[in-house]
Amino acid sequence: MLMNLSEVLWRERHLLELLVFKLEEEQLIITSGRTRWLSHATREVENVLDEIRAADLGRAIEADEAAVMLGLEPGCSLNTLASAAPAPWDELLRAHRDAFCSLTAEIASLGAGNRDLLAISHKAAQEALAGLQKSVMTYDDSGQSAAQTAVAQLVDRAM
Repeated sequence: MLMNLSEVLWRERHLLELLVFKLEEEQLIITSGRTRWLSHATREVENVLDEIRAADLGRAIEADEAAVMLGLEPGCSLNTLASAAPAPWDELLRAHRDAFCSLTAEIASLGAGNRDLLAISHKAAQEALAGLQKSVMTYDDSGQSAAQTAVAQLVDRAM
């Protein structure tokens, strides 16, 4: 039982590492400003997330079976399983847990960073498009709509 659980945990760790890679790849595309491949990168991230969801179900099943074998309640944490497991499984399960914590923190950071970069890029694109209009509609002091010609514009070419 513990061997099966460890195999499933290795698979899940591999998938989490692949997700980190795909998020970094997505970030590189965003920061390069060459967004031609952004939809492909995003789809690859989503595909890895789907694989992780499927692996998560397998891990839950194996973890519950291992818990029952060790006299624990199904649904217990990996840390609880490690505490009840005999050597060398206890250390291996703790190593998996530590790796999951580290990878999860890295994924959360990359995901937040990518969302921020996309929001900044979106705002810059909106501002650039708004600046391309030949005239800007505003209101004069009587409340009537008045067109004004656009004034000098600053374009951030880094985006």
